[in-house]
Amino acid sequence: MQHHRKKRAVLPVIQIPRKSLFLCTLLLVCFVGGFTFSSIRLLFRGFHPWRPEATTTITRVKPNIPVTETVEFPDEIIVFLKYPSSTPLFTKHDIYCIYLTPNSSQQLKQSPELVENDELLGQQLVRCPLIKPRGVLTSLSVEPSGYTLSVGPIRRWYSLAYEAMIDRDNTTIVFVKGFKLRGGKQSDPSKFKCVYGWDVKKHPKFMLQSDVVSVAQEVVRCNTPTSILNSPERYQSIKVSVRMVGKEPVESIASPKRRLRLNLPGQKQHQMCVCTMLRNQASFLKEWIMYHTKIGVQRWFIYDNNSLDDIEDVVKVLSMDGNINLTRHVWPWIKTQEAGFAHCALRARDVCEWVGFMDVDEFFHLPTGLSLLDILRNQSKSPNNNVAELRVSCHTFGPSGLIHVPTQGVTMGYNCRMIAPERHKSIVKPEALNSTLINVVHHFHLKSEFRHANMDRNVMVINHYKYQVWDVFKEKFYRRVATYVSDWQQDRNVGSKDRAPGLGTRAVEPPDWSSRFCEVIDTGLKDRVAEMFTNPSTGKLPWQKSLT
Repeated sequence: MQHHRKKRAVLPVIQIPRKSLFLCTLLLVCFVGGFTFSSIRLLFRGFHPWRPEATTTITRVKPNIPVTETVEFPDEIIVFLKYPSSTPLFTKHDIYCIYLTPNSSQQLKQSPELVENDELLGQQLVRCPLIKPRGVLTSLSVEPSGYTLSVGPIRRWYSLAYEAMIDRDNTTIVFVKGFKLRGGKQSDPSKFKCVYGWDVKKHPKFMLQSDVVSVAQEVVRCNTPTSILNSPERYQSIKVSVRMVGKEPVESIASPKRRLRLNLPGQKQHQMCVCTMLRNQASFLKEWIMYHTKIGVQRWFIYDNNSLDDIEDVVKVLSMDGNINLTRHVWPWIKTQEAGFAHCALRARDVCEWVGFMDVDEFFHLPTGLSLLDILRNQSKSPNNNVAELRVSCHTFGPSGLIHVPTQGVTMGYNCRMIAPERHKSIVKPEALNSTLINVVHHFHLKSEFRHANMDRNVMVINHYKYQVWDVFKEKFYRRVATYVSDWQQDRNVGSKDRAPGLGTRAVEPPDWSSRFCEVIDTGLKDRVAEMFTNPSTGKLPWQKSLT
């Protein structure tokens, strides 16, 4: 066999003048001899003297899979990985959390509790357990190759700016923990400043500051510096934080990106959308979404607050239904429901005329047989065009004599409730929300020119299946998602409506639990669901299999 080789092209010899050669050599020596890039670029006009914080280095791994941040929470450490779309994702079996413990020079290897994907932001979250006594997470080990990813500096959750976005009016909205602000109330914005920089704690000289416009419920709105608005590509790695006047800014992992579209004229893409925040509710999600899609919900925003069940798989199955439009956004920030709903309201504003804020155990019931879209169309025809919030009363249901999870679903299983309605939840126009984005018990503060309307309970009501069988209800003892609602095990606000009356602070099932909260039989929604969804051939409902 003959091998044909291409002849190498002969390049002409280029004569370099000695003076030019000397200058090139001198420049090379400057680089090798210790001049940093940031030092050299100061010699040239037009270069900015700030140096962005470098992405955490990764040893023995492709540089296109960086560890962007690491945050320690009360019961876990989350490592954030940024992924290009073409890169295969890790699974829980591909990766290990590596620790150093105080009493041992040897490394400790632990499997992560979960590895989950956030397609919205193109990242993966590796949830590493906390090691006690104090083990220090140092890296992630990728198997079977054995290369490691350094986790970099570990931020503490209790004082942290964790999310940010630039709004239509060019203000920056910062979501931040650490100031212990009152729920439902504005704070004095003059007592705060927003801070922009590549490391707001280590390099205070290289920062821009701006005035705060409003501050409430861990949501801060501030004026964005003109230099950042005019050169977004130059400041891609910059972070924003908040400080009280006279004090240092809190740590930050929040980069202010322009994720929101400008105000576009014309009709919104969807008339009715829903935002929810949930934790370990995958087994109930299918029934909730299928029912509400049937009565008019067109778009879903699911904020997953640290679920450990198979919610990712359930969302994928639901997404394959051509009639269901939903996205799951991983929201790892604990005790932040109000901030999460504000975040969701901003996202939904571009595509949704109306948005409902509700939980997975809450179902709209329309006794007259209308759809949600019928009600919204009737509202738009009303002469009171300044109505931007529909308040819907809630009926509270109890375990209805059940001991086990009803196989036919929530709406079919629980049919006994309390007589008097409790509170209300809201459907709002996101365009009409007050700039503070204050929200309390799922309803928002509106701009001054708008008002709310109370819905007739004969037209629309919410069935709140608040007190289900004990195995389901006791999940609420672990952690509540709302910022200003006490966890069940905390001995405070015992008389609050957010607690079960007479239950106390321990997850111990009362002997009469199954018969509690039962004052009137109400089968209105049960009858409608049976009529809408029962398969005439099998007698089953489409979500039954997922609950057995």
